[in-house]
Amino acid sequence: MKQYLADKIRNIALVGHGSAGKTSLAEAMLYRAGAIDRLGKVENGTTTCDFDPEETKRMVSVSSAVAPLEWNNTKVNIIDTPGSFDFATGMYEGIRAAGSVIIVVSARSGVNVGTEKAYKLARDQHKSVMFFVNKMDADHADFYKVLGQLREKFGAQVCPMIVPVKDANGVDCYIDLVANKAFTHANGDRRQGSMPNISEFVDECRTIISEAVAEADDDLMDKFFSGGTFTTEEMIHGINEGLRTERICPVVCGSALNLEGIDALLDSIVNHMPSAKNAANEVGLDAEGNEVQVTCDILEPMTAYVFKTVADPFIGKLSYVKVLSGKLSNVINPINARTGNTERLGKLIYVTGKKQEDVTAVAAGDICAVAKLSETLTGDTLCDPSRVVTLREVGYPLATLTMALEAKKKGDEGKIAQGILRLIEEDPVVTFVQDAETKQQLLSGLGDQHLDVIVSRLKTKFGTEVELKKPRVAYREAIRKKVKVQGRHKKQSGGHGQFGDVWIEFEPCDSEGLEFAENVFGGSVPKNFFPAVEKGLQDCIKKGVLAGYPMVGLKATLVDGSYHPVDSSEMAFKTAASLAYKAGIPQAGPMILEPIGNLKVYVPDSYTGDIMGDLNKRRGRILGMNPWGDGTQEIEGEVPISEMYDFTTALRSMTQGRGSFVLAFERYEQLPAHLEAGVIAESKALEEEE
Repeated sequence: MKQYLADKIRNIALVGHGSAGKTSLAEAMLYRAGAIDRLGKVENGTTTCDFDPEETKRMVSVSSAVAPLEWNNTKVNIIDTPGSFDFATGMYEGIRAAGSVIIVVSARSGVNVGTEKAYKLARDQHKSVMFFVNKMDADHADFYKVLGQLREKFGAQVCPMIVPVKDANGVDCYIDLVANKAFTHANGDRRQGSMPNISEFVDECRTIISEAVAEADDDLMDKFFSGGTFTTEEMIHGINEGLRTERICPVVCGSALNLEGIDALLDSIVNHMPSAKNAANEVGLDAEGNEVQVTCDILEPMTAYVFKTVADPFIGKLSYVKVLSGKLSNVINPINARTGNTERLGKLIYVTGKKQEDVTAVAAGDICAVAKLSETLTGDTLCDPSRVVTLREVGYPLATLTMALEAKKKGDEGKIAQGILRLIEEDPVVTFVQDAETKQQLLSGLGDQHLDVIVSRLKTKFGTEVELKKPRVAYREAIRKKVKVQGRHKKQSGGHGQFGDVWIEFEPCDSEGLEFAENVFGGSVPKNFFPAVEKGLQDCIKKGVLAGYPMVGLKATLVDGSYHPVDSSEMAFKTAASLAYKAGIPQAGPMILEPIGNLKVYVPDSYTGDIMGDLNKRRGRILGMNPWGDGTQEIEGEVPISEMYDFTTALRSMTQGRGSFVLAFERYEQLPAHLEAGVIAESKALEEEE
């Protein structure tokens, strides 16, 4: 593929709800542009962008993919992104790297939560937005209904640019409202047709786009209100200016499956979407925190942003980068702004799905992949040594579903950890910790499918098999009342014996573990044995007497005892202390404490009743509600962490994916008495397994 300068490059992310047809649309665009010679299908696992084994198996995109094409002497870098909420990482990556966004909407199912989320993220990142209403060939496809939904949801800035004219057999033709021309399709080829009798919907669409164009430019506004009609050139100018300033969201339509409207979509991208030169200017920070303007100019010092990483145990690491200024080539060794270290560049590659093409240099505005960067991670900035700046990171959603990993083969825990850490390079949303208390390896992600894919990749890429299990809860134990008990250890077996005798008062206190004190009079226990008594108790509180969980909030005061001048030893007093613990704690009203989390849930107003009802079932306490803007409420509460295992799935179901939450550990509270037996039984069952 030949080199292009930034004004002849368009970086486009295809986003939207799952099953809207994004991957099929990318395939149709590549095929119409001649970038591929065979039209693949998602259901056959033959598309260019869904090449990962997990994608072909599931028939759904699980990560973003890049595929460039050439159209009308312009390079278009397509970034195909997943629509499933479990794989939102790919959407965040794609929108961050793109200059503009095309939100794909099904003509049958219309606007839904995936559409809303994609639009909000694109607007938050100040990207130009165009809608493509796909599946016009489907039964019950209704473009004008979908257009109404888009305008109702996103405002008057949504304006039709290409509209269908339907007959009894489906779409008769499409009308380009800008050029005022009709076109039809035969075997995917676009042909200009005669203008049909215009329906009232088409007339209304012309008025809508004229109003939107007028809003984009003051001179056009004056002409519109004076009753003038815009020329084609004025319409193009108004649309381009409106896209650049985020005042217009044009709507085009077609069918990826039948290749209808694809040529018109490509024309719209080239003719109207901002070029990389206009869309890629960013502000970074230098080492002192000062703002630095990064201009998309080949003559500027090189700056490149890493927006995606692929880790492969055989091929090595592949870093996808967008060159924002200057020229990326093997001639320079760039500085990684995060580490401050120099990176040695591997091969530069143009990627089309899984197909790779070596390239010697990549100019500002373009996208490529770089092989085998040793220290570079997703979100890093690579810079010319003469100007080191840090750019805004992707800003991923938080992982909310946690599962425990259990190795199918004993001894594989180390290999599992190594493999997961490599996969986290690909997907920074994933988190992985080794819980020191429960001894479990905990994997967190965005949902069931997300974690399932991680487990599957762990097997195929690194040869380790694991099962996902419900994570254990880190309970604690404490006491309710004060007791005084004796611990006496005496053993005689030829020669020196063992003797230790202590009286200890146990009582509740406010501490994270053991608070030890001594109040001994008259030397009944020599001071040199005090540390041994404390050590014996510290060892004991690691396991409570009810279910074996660590003991907290315990004050132990050594008040009396006795010793033998020959047989007493540190070990004897340590043993005596443990005997006192075992005798005293069961008398002190032992109880189990459960971890309580502070929960903040963000949902649209209409779902607050359902959420509060669900939290009540989970033994939660609602602390309050706060308006959060855009019709969203923040519900704050406290809830037992043991009840939150499946809340990610439940919240998504109750809110159709519109809700989100943050849960953080707050404190421990007494477990209700009727639940203690179950926790104790579960603990004993785990001990028997081990």
